Amino acid sequence: MAVSALAGIGGVGKTTLAVHVAHQARQHFPDGQLYVDLQGAGARAAEPETVLGAFLRALGTADSAIPDSLDERAALYRSTLDGRRILVLLDNAHDAAQIRPLLPGTAGCAALVTSRVRMVDLAGAHLVDLDVMSPEEALQLFTRIVGEERIDSEREAALDVVAACGFLPLAIRIAASRLAARRTWTVSVLAAKLADERRRLDELQAGDLAVKATFELGYGQLEPAQARAFRLLGLADGPDISLAAAAALLNLEAHVAEDLLEALVDTSLLESAAPGRYRYHDLVRLYARSCAERDEQDPKGRELALSRLLDFYLATVARVSAMEKPGDTLVDHLAPTSYAGLAFSSRRDAQDWLYAEAGTLLACARQSAGGQTLRHAVDLLWTAIELAESGANSKEYEATVVAACKAAELVGDAKSEGRALITLANVHHVSGRFDLADHECRRALHLSAVAQDPLPACWASNLLGIIALYENRHKDGEEHLTRAIAHFREVEDRPGEAAALCNLSRVHLAMGRTASAVSLAQQGTEMYDEMDHALKGANGRYALGLALTQSGRLEDAADSLKEAHQVFKDSRQRLYEGMALFRLAEVDIAAGRPAQAAANSEIALTVLRGIGGEWRRGNVLTVLGRALSGIGQTDRAQVCWREALAIFEALGSPEADDVRSLLHPAVVA
Repeated sequence: MAVSALAGIGGVGKTTLAVHVAHQARQHFPDGQLYVDLQGAGARAAEPETVLGAFLRALGTADSAIPDSLDERAALYRSTLDGRRILVLLDNAHDAAQIRPLLPGTAGCAALVTSRVRMVDLAGAHLVDLDVMSPEEALQLFTRIVGEERIDSEREAALDVVAACGFLPLAIRIAASRLAARRTWTVSVLAAKLADERRRLDELQAGDLAVKATFELGYGQLEPAQARAFRLLGLADGPDISLAAAAALLNLEAHVAEDLLEALVDTSLLESAAPGRYRYHDLVRLYARSCAERDEQDPKGRELALSRLLDFYLATVARVSAMEKPGDTLVDHLAPTSYAGLAFSSRRDAQDWLYAEAGTLLACARQSAGGQTLRHAVDLLWTAIELAESGANSKEYEATVVAACKAAELVGDAKSEGRALITLANVHHVSGRFDLADHECRRALHLSAVAQDPLPACWASNLLGIIALYENRHKDGEEHLTRAIAHFREVEDRPGEAAALCNLSRVHLAMGRTASAVSLAQQGTEMYDEMDHALKGANGRYALGLALTQSGRLEDAADSLKEAHQVFKDSRQRLYEGMALFRLAEVDIAAGRPAQAAANSEIALTVLRGIGGEWRRGNVLTVLGRALSGIGQTDRAQVCWREALAIFEALGSPEADDVRSLLHPAVVA
């Protein structure tokens, strides 16, 4: 006997698909089909005895011959089906226990089951999880109901509608039916109505069809602990949530939380995105939040749940930072948390966690950037600065930091605003917007003094020195970095001191003080190595590589830069990975290896795509042009230099003069 069990969220189209399959398979079951709605999602599911009585009557059994007990009815049912070919459609089942007595149990017959619950305990069943429609399928269904003439001119608005419906067939049917019944509405009008998340579920009802009512049936079947987990988890923004984060939000032990979440997965109210990760369908999340507002009587309960989640992320990111940056004092100056955070066995595990959690972590920070959780949200962003520097989450990170800055300014929280501004300054620096980075650093310096919070002043002075270097204001850069070294020493932040020493090395190099540049870079690198600071140690080797290049020690420079490049690559720091390759290309040019320089420059351009800003891109293009010229590819070199010149002229950068001399050497001579 074949048994297939379809499971899925309410409104996904299980019954429609099952009925369609039954019609398609009709010829394979010449003795007929049996259908029953088991009302499993309702308050009173159909009793198997009652269903068996109806089935036996449909099969020609007289009322007087139908026994009373469930076991006797099931036995008679199976013997009646023996030798026949019948398809039994058991729609809307509550659980496996309800349907076991209803299965034919004989070869030649088949059963097709639909349920919101995954029938994992139904032996021998072929389980099918029915997902929402693809965007193309959703648009096709919407168009079929509304009519092509109304969709053709507003295709983008129609895509917005089906997306707002979460590609859920029931929601699409309702939205399309409402539009079809209102000839004066455009598709854009409907899209605008559905754009408001707080009103979306109310808009998705027509007649006796309502998405909210469908979800209510499933929610009503949950046990109290499951219902609480369902509604509280829905409060958290983000694409998904890990088991550890969910346990923190719910204030439960991990194994208890897992049992609840897996139960929600089995009822199709929650999806298991991957082992240990969970997510809501968009409309189910909205419904869960409405349940939280309705059923969580104390608003503080909702606030505490999100606060626990934020605490979990801050404590765990602090642990990641402590592994990535040993000796960094930032972790000692963070807002206090009630969680110890997750423990990691290796730096790689810590790093993997950070990038796996990036989307939900940033969503939590943005959601929490206000009220009493503002300081925790700002500290979370500052501690997770690698997410911006990697380039993988730069835009989302920047938007979150900007929101935090505005929130801090609005409430007049100088400490939070100063920390948010130094974080934003670093984002601008990574993106090559040096004027904006300079502006935010100066504001952070002022607020650091007002709030008597020394760390933003340390890092603002350090960053101001780097920006001055880029803008050829070498004396200013030396002053800022000397001040940064003093600040870092005052707070006993040795990694910060090492960073400022390495940056000061680069300023001295630009001023022609090569010997002191090498000495400063070596000093900073040695400090990093003493602390076993791999990632920042790569920054030291980067600075040392530059100094060694200019001092003519090209092979030593190449070795130092290669070490730095490997660490940056392993640490997913795309900006610095690309810049290390660019500096290696400079060494190759100086060493007479133009072909290798061209290869490194081209890889650098690829790595830096979308990160680093135009100024850095212009510098890489300039070196690539030199390399191409060195291997006789003059035309390609000219293309690179023209593009670099356009970049530098647009930025008003002095590097434009150097590029002009490459394009027109005779004129300059």
